[in-house]
Amino acid sequence: MLASPTDEVSWEKLPDDFVLDNEPVDNINQPALAAALTESLEIAGKLPATALTTTNYGICVTVNGKVVVKAPDWSYIANLRVSREEAQRSYTPQLQGDLPLIVMEFLSNTEGDEYSIKPTYPPGKWYFYERILKVPNYAIFEPETGALEVYQLDASDRYQLGAPDAHGRYWIAQMNLFLGVWQGTRENRRGYWLRWWSEGELLLWGAERVIQEQQQREVLQQRADRLAAQLRAAGIEPEL
Repeated sequence: MLASPTDEVSWEKLPDDFVLDNEPVDNINQPALAAALTESLEIAGKLPATALTTTNYGICVTVNGKVVVKAPDWSYIANLRVSREEAQRSYTPQLQGDLPLIVMEFLSNTEGDEYSIKPTYPPGKWYFYERILKVPNYAIFEPETGALEVYQLDASDRYQLGAPDAHGRYWIAQMNLFLGVWQGTRENRRGYWLRWWSEGELLLWGAERVIQEQQQREVLQQRADRLAAQLRAAGIEPEL
């Protein structure tokens, strides 16, 4: 990896006249993948009121006197210290809240710089996340193949490829959750998805939670029906 020059980093609010990149996302699947990650956290009660998840939303830092903005496909910020209105256009870590605990990039057919260590302006994504922001977890996901790489900062603040567990999931210590790949259908898209696990239990989406609750009600009803049949067989009329 290239030697890191001495970067002067300051945490300043994005100037009002700064023109943000409004280009559309690279792939139709990216918004769905991002929304799925956030939804399961919220339903499981693992998205505190102070937390912020972002999708193609600018995270800005001033590096060597120049504003740098990167918009990861998904990120998780545990503590936003200003109102959402104040962070409507962009987010400046340290000034407006905590550094992201994880950033994710979803690979597409468009050539990107997810692995770029380019240190000169504008810096590559890898360099920005590792050297400037020092995000502890950086996930790169290939939706078409289901390949997932999770890089984590080591003791020298450099990214090392994490080791998945026996189920192929990566431990995200700062969130107390596992991140892994799941194959199935959601919103008429069949393919690979990123999912969260807590203590071996999959964090469910809303539609899955509805089905689970319906199945639980059916099981309880079946048990009640069997018990009623047993009581009647014994000559006892069950109370309704």
